[in-house]
Amino acid sequence: MSHGPLLLIVSSPSGAGKTTLTNALRERVDRLEFSVSHTTRSPRASEQDGREYHFVSKADFQKEVASDAFLEWAEVHGNLYGTSQAEIERAGDARGLIFDVDHQGARQIKSQRPDAVAIFILPPSLKTLYQRLKGRASEDAATVNRRFEVAQEEIAHYGLFDYVLMNDDLETAIDQLGSIFKAEECRRLRSANLAEQLLREGRVLDGDVPPTS
Repeated sequence: MSHGPLLLIVSSPSGAGKTTLTNALRERVDRLEFSVSHTTRSPRASEQDGREYHFVSKADFQKEVASDAFLEWAEVHGNLYGTSQAEIERAGDARGLIFDVDHQGARQIKSQRPDAVAIFILPPSLKTLYQRLKGRASEDAATVNRRFEVAQEEIAHYGLFDYVLMNDDLETAIDQLGSIFKAEECRRLRSANLAEQLLREGRVLDGDVPPTS
C-alpha cells in the first residue's frame, strides 16, 4: 500500500553542513529522493542544470509563480528559489523526498503539507560557521559577511522546526538524521491506518481461526 513519500524538510544556515548530511542520508536510505529546486542564480562551475538546481531566468521563474506552480518560493541573497509542486509527483513511490529550503520555504511547505517533517541543522558555533564560509574560495569577503548575517537570522527561526540537530560530529549527526527518518516513517505508517487494514483482514478470517482460549 503506497501513501506517497515522506516529505523531509532539511534547513540550515549556509555552511552548517546540510548538503553533506543529506547526501550521506541518501547513501544509507534506499529510494530517498532529492527535490531539485528552481533558481535564478547563475550555476557554479561544478553544478549541472537539473542536478543541483533547475537554473532559469527571472522572467521564467515569475511565470511559474503566477501559475501557482511552486509549493514554496522565496528570495535569498538576492536570488529567487522555488520548489515545484511537480517534484512530489516525480518522486512517485519513493520512501522519502528531501527539500533543501530556508526557513521561509519550510514555513510555506508546512502550511500546505502539515505532514512534512522539518529538521534544522545547527553549526557547532558561530566562529566555526564563519571559518567555513571564509573557506569557500568562490566567494569574496562581502558575500561571506552577508551570508554570515543571514545565517544568524536563519538560526533565530529554529522554533519553526520539528527537530534541531547540531552538526558537531559528522557521524553522530548523520546517525541522528537517519534515526529521525526511521522514526517518522514508522509514525507515518501508523497514521496510514495499517492497523485498521489488519482488523479488516481479521473480520474476513473470523470463523476460520480457532479461539486461543
